[in-house]
Amino acid sequence: MGPIEQQEMPFVGRRFRNPKLRRGIFLLPSLFTVANLLCGYYAVVASLIGGEGDFDRAAKAIGFAILFDSLDGRIARLTGTNTEFGVQLDSLADVVSFGLAPAILAFAWGFRGLPGATAPGGPPPGIQQLSEFGWVACLAFLVCCAWRLARFNVQSSATPASKNFVGMPCPAAAGVIASLVHGFPTPLHDWRWSVVWFLLAAGLGALMTSTIRYYSFKDLPWTRKQPSFAIVLLGVLVAVIWRYSEVALIILSCTYAAAGVSLHLVRFVRHRMVSRTA
Repeated sequence: MGPIEQQEMPFVGRRFRNPKLRRGIFLLPSLFTVANLLCGYYAVVASLIGGEGDFDRAAKAIGFAILFDSLDGRIARLTGTNTEFGVQLDSLADVVSFGLAPAILAFAWGFRGLPGATAPGGPPPGIQQLSEFGWVACLAFLVCCAWRLARFNVQSSATPASKNFVGMPCPAAAGVIASLVHGFPTPLHDWRWSVVWFLLAAGLGALMTSTIRYYSFKDLPWTRKQPSFAIVLLGVLVAVIWRYSEVALIILSCTYAAAGVSLHLVRFVRHRMVSRTA
């Protein structure tokens, strides 16, 4: 080690032992968590307004919440600022951004555009029954999200980190709803599609509370050297998402949701075949 490095090393140590700087470092991941919460709140408000373009803005806000949620934990791990307070704050923000916001968005987008849904005297009896069904389905999504987050916190504290999630991650489930609304921002006008939509919301809730394993991407070496080809692919992917976000995000979110179910069925069939031959 040369004299310059020997002079700089103590300075670096003193710099990170500075209490003011350490408070700033702890504040950084929390800022991303608050940004996640802000996006969830905005998505709720935009969904309730339900004007032209509001549903699309709500879907985009959920998308940004997913981005901020993925950054706060990584920044906390990289800077060594993981705290129990941060974990609990992150979970509470996730309930709003990936539970409450998608549930309200799904209900408003699937019901608000139906004929007679906003009639002054109230919706017709059939539409009213569909409203109650959608209310229950979206509530199930919210409850399952909170259930999934509570289970994840308990399992994370009891077992070491795994490369797979147990159950569909809440951001991924919210991403399916947000991507579909972003791809088709006009609210539904056919009650049959509304039924399918509400069943999808309930099905996503069931996937969150299931034991189906989903890849977590935690074992990817993000902080190590990567081949140039990987950087090119990542740049192309970002460009495609930016230019063709309506189609690209639907494909990515739905493929991830279907991949977990498909691999689970493959493992189930393989296990049954091995059991029969044993």
